Amino acid sequence: MDQPRTVWLTDVAGTDLATVGGKNASLGIMLRELGPEGIKVPEGLATTAAAYREYVDTSGLRPVIDRQIRRYRGKAPLASVGSEIRSAFAAAELPPELVAELGTAYERLGGDGTEVAVRSSATAEDLPDASFAGQQETFLNVASFAELLESCKRCYASLFTDRAISYREERGFDHAAVALSIGIQRMVRSDLGSSGVMFTLDSDSGFPGVVQISAAWGLGEAVVSGQVDPDEYLVFKPRILWDDLRPILSRRLGAKEIKVVYDDSGGTKTVATSAGERSRFALDDDDVLRLARWGLAVETHYGRPMDIEWAKDGRTGELFLVQARPETVQTRREAASLRSYRLKETGRQLVSGLAVGEAIADGNVCLLDSAADIGRFVDGSILVTRITDPDWEPIMRRAAAIVTDHGGRTSHAAIVSRELGVPAIVGTGSATKDLRDSQQITVSCAQGERGIVYEGQLEYDVTDLDLGSLPKTRTKVMLNLADPAAAFRWWRLPADGVGLVRIEFVVSNHIKVHPMALIHYDDLDPQEQRAVDEATGGAVDREAYLVDKLAQGIARIAAARWPDPVIVRMSDFKTNEYARLIGGRRFEPTEENPMIGWRGASRYYSPGYQDGFALECRALRKVRDEIGLTNVVVMIPFCRTLGEAHRVLTVMEGEGLRRGVDGLQVYVMAEIPANIILADEFAERFDGFSIGSNDLTQLTLGVDRDSDTLATLFDERDPAVTRSIEHLIRSAHRLGRKVGLCGQRPSDDPAFATFLVHSGIDSISVTPDSFFAVKTNVAEAEQSNGFVPLAAEFPGDAVPAFAPGHWSKVPVEPGRSPLH
Repeated sequence: MDQPRTVWLTDVAGTDLATVGGKNASLGIMLRELGPEGIKVPEGLATTAAAYREYVDTSGLRPVIDRQIRRYRGKAPLASVGSEIRSAFAAAELPPELVAELGTAYERLGGDGTEVAVRSSATAEDLPDASFAGQQETFLNVASFAELLESCKRCYASLFTDRAISYREERGFDHAAVALSIGIQRMVRSDLGSSGVMFTLDSDSGFPGVVQISAAWGLGEAVVSGQVDPDEYLVFKPRILWDDLRPILSRRLGAKEIKVVYDDSGGTKTVATSAGERSRFALDDDDVLRLARWGLAVETHYGRPMDIEWAKDGRTGELFLVQARPETVQTRREAASLRSYRLKETGRQLVSGLAVGEAIADGNVCLLDSAADIGRFVDGSILVTRITDPDWEPIMRRAAAIVTDHGGRTSHAAIVSRELGVPAIVGTGSATKDLRDSQQITVSCAQGERGIVYEGQLEYDVTDLDLGSLPKTRTKVMLNLADPAAAFRWWRLPADGVGLVRIEFVVSNHIKVHPMALIHYDDLDPQEQRAVDEATGGAVDREAYLVDKLAQGIARIAAARWPDPVIVRMSDFKTNEYARLIGGRRFEPTEENPMIGWRGASRYYSPGYQDGFALECRALRKVRDEIGLTNVVVMIPFCRTLGEAHRVLTVMEGEGLRRGVDGLQVYVMAEIPANIILADEFAERFDGFSIGSNDLTQLTLGVDRDSDTLATLFDERDPAVTRSIEHLIRSAHRLGRKVGLCGQRPSDDPAFATFLVHSGIDSISVTPDSFFAVKTNVAEAEQSNGFVPLAAEFPGDAVPAFAPGHWSKVPVEPGRSPLH
């Protein structure tokens, strides 16, 4: 045979895709070209496609394969066809020449007693337009030459698993044209450490500004298969290479109830994790950042988003990359379009878990225990099961949605659901117990990271948005974003930043405890302490818990719109709202009219809340100074007097947030007539204004905005309000200050949007579902005011550019690793 049967990975080049398959070619590239930069890949070798074809041709397997595929096309059962082919492989002996070469190579690795991983790499696998990942077999802890030979035969046979046959038939791949290479690498003892998966984008939304890492104890099989709910980390790409920053946006502790470890008799086994393992993260921050840098280097080298598997050796503490392939789901999405789903009603929540995708579906539950039951599946049903593996794929594509008990964002169910465009909720913990067969449900993945299963068939809207059709406007159109979990969902919208992030949303929905109750925990009664412990997961440093949670929420939103400004309003709960938080009643007075009571700026320097405000400031410092999101702008709400402005700014300076230092801008809400009347004076103390039209209208007209009786009098277009807005804009612009408005009225009333544009407002901030309409209205208003229309928002590309070169201080040259 002219071509080699085996090749060492260090000798593999990127042009060897047809020889050793995408998986092994990628390993060779990383060993040769990224290894010198510190990226570690286990040494090993690969059998070639020529070796596979020699095996198939000399052992008589070729006619068996052809005959069985003809049977399948003639409607023979897939299970029967696959079984016949795999049985033929099991009976066929490997060519003696290949056995000899494998023996020599295994001795070079150490011989009998040396543990290796044996992985399949199809020659059509991991191409940009196809993902065969997971269709062929992997064998771990192979520790003898006899086991190695048997594992190789089983790898070859796995080219004809039922799922692989079905996939190639559906995609039009010629079975005879696809060969299989086997990768043989020294094992990383992650059975004693941890392992997982890394994507160089957000795997659900496709947001390219982060590296997403999943981690669990033991071998990576548990993470990839979805048996375990792993820890999750998000790292902000543009700041990964800054040595003085630690840009970890978020950490989520997974349940990690099981792990896969070595079996003393060979192979692997699944065991329960200890309480200590379940309660702590599988990676420390240094490892997370190192992996993220490696992921960025791999992405930069390939010039495209990547799907990477990693392992940490528990004996040495070393990290290794063990696989890398192109990400094939988000990169195929149409960049210039965005499909938006919105529930029009809600119902009783049955179960929840991690949302995969952003869609909504409804249908009847089809509850299945195992892949052996797939014959019972009814097309268009919602598949509910404990866990999926590749054997489930034939029915997953026929499901309206998928719900599983176990798994994380990188589990089999999640990966396949994304590829198929089927909404899924994974890791619910109890779906198979709480949902009934044939029960009618609605599956919503359109509400952020948390997917919810509702009882019954709920109404929802589906809107297709053409991003390429949007005009460019001089007036900035920004977003109001409340839920950090949904921030990445809207990254494709060509907004000019975020005009309003409300800290109190994060406090009420993610922290749930009154800040002062966290500070004065010892003063709470036992019942309140138990409630705090439950809400915080038993956190010992409760102040740090609030700072971290708040910083993670703000950072996620700021990262989604980087480098555009993200205006974060400090907490503006009313006393009655604060009192509803856990432990809140003892720290809040009872007020007759909380709307004009102890709220906003007046709390920040008050002894009753200044310590709580200090925690808010610490969170913002962490976002800006540690993570590096300097696009965050601070905004002070309900600031009644100039003296109050001075006192708040003084408190902020004491907490390390000094206006003008490191580019920090501080805005003020313009929602009180005093802000308008003293606009010049407020402009001297703040960098900009954001009009709160609801409060400004209420306080200008003396109308309770919640009064049904006075509803007809509440009108933002009343001359008293519009003249106030015009006066503020003129005064602010005279002193070089910007003015925006963050309210619902421009979304509901195009005429009001036109008024704002004609008045010279700098920005309008709206909810994402109103963005298209308001952007169009603003463009029309600018044209009617004599502005010359500008070019399309993103000529030739409707999506803001997030290229690898954006992620460092100095642009990275194409093909050059950012680790240089």
